Amino acid sequence: MLEPTYYSFPNDLHIHWSLMIVMYPYITGLVAGAFIVSSLYHVFNRKELFPVARFSLGASFAFLSVATFPLLNHLGHPLRGPLIMITPNFSSAMAGFGLIYAFYFLVVLLEIWLITRADIIRYARQSRGLKRLMYKLLALGVYDDSPEALEFDHKTTKVLAGIGIPAACLLHGYVGFLFGALKSNPWWSTPLMPIIFLFSAMVSGIAMIIILYQIIMVYKGITINSGCIQSMCRWLWLFMIFTVTLEMLEIITLAYEQAEEWEVISHLLTTFLPFSFLGIQVVFGSLIPFILLAIIVLMNPYLTDRLRNTLAFVSSFILLIQVWSMRWNVVIGGQIFSKSFRGFRDYQPQFLEKEGILASLIIFALPFIIMVIYEKIIPSFEGLKGREMITEIEPTVQYKGA
Repeated sequence: MLEPTYYSFPNDLHIHWSLMIVMYPYITGLVAGAFIVSSLYHVFNRKELFPVARFSLGASFAFLSVATFPLLNHLGHPLRGPLIMITPNFSSAMAGFGLIYAFYFLVVLLEIWLITRADIIRYARQSRGLKRLMYKLLALGVYDDSPEALEFDHKTTKVLAGIGIPAACLLHGYVGFLFGALKSNPWWSTPLMPIIFLFSAMVSGIAMIIILYQIIMVYKGITINSGCIQSMCRWLWLFMIFTVTLEMLEIITLAYEQAEEWEVISHLLTTFLPFSFLGIQVVFGSLIPFILLAIIVLMNPYLTDRLRNTLAFVSSFILLIQVWSMRWNVVIGGQIFSKSFRGFRDYQPQFLEKEGILASLIIFALPFIIMVIYEKIIPSFEGLKGREMITEIEPTVQYKGA
């Protein structure tokens, strides 16, 4: 094996995009994937997703709230971060994130407010003291909850969800574009990179919603809606097939072309990334979930609800690992080989360093804390029936003891 610094240029000895840049596309992927679950219900009328439509939008907001944290931690002067939004540079691909992020954040906030406005008004009328003041502030002075007003909210929500779909795709496809547009790195420079990032975002987002939905239902003592789980597994299987196919096509194309960069990429995959790429991303993270989801989708009539939920939970958990491994292999793997195409570096994240493992765990835990606070203020699952507009045809939702 070559020494880490052998044939490396003096300014090419260290990996500059570390664990924070791995976390950045991973969290933004969860944002886009969770939003798509909500939009499948609000825009495409997938009624079976009614139990998670509202929660998935809240989850998207929670992950979106911390999406910039890995970048801010990576910056030497994080206080300069907001300047990207107020002083946009239209010739910079990186600066474009500020405009996309601000627009998408506004769309999500408006959609959440419209969906929860009826409940906010009800809580404001029922509460007392500071709690009542909080709900009054959230109502923004609008207390009209007539059927006509709620119907207008519903139609506006559908429009915003329709706008949010391309915005969510642009938000995460843009992350893949940043890597795909770097011509100097053959591991990144491919037109498939934005598409792979986008489809893998759908996979991770849907997988996260499946896991969180089951955990919350068990905690609240509510029966898990089998039709909802079955539908999410179908979509998860579909997006996973697209993602893995594109990932393999990218590798097969490089191997078939046998260009000069294939010599260093093949050495990278077989020597430096065999465990994270071949072991985790391809075999464990792709093959096993594919089989489990195929059982759920193709053998649905023969499965009990308990078995279906277990298979869905396990396959979703593995896919979250697979997508994270894919982000690691792209971001870190693309920096392991030198620009000379002959030398290789090594990277081992430290636990307590500024961009290390502990910092990543803290940032990743923040969205779940936000979700807990969000659920305390405006619950997504309590009193599920009757929450939507009278024009909606809600599926059967079973409650324990109902």
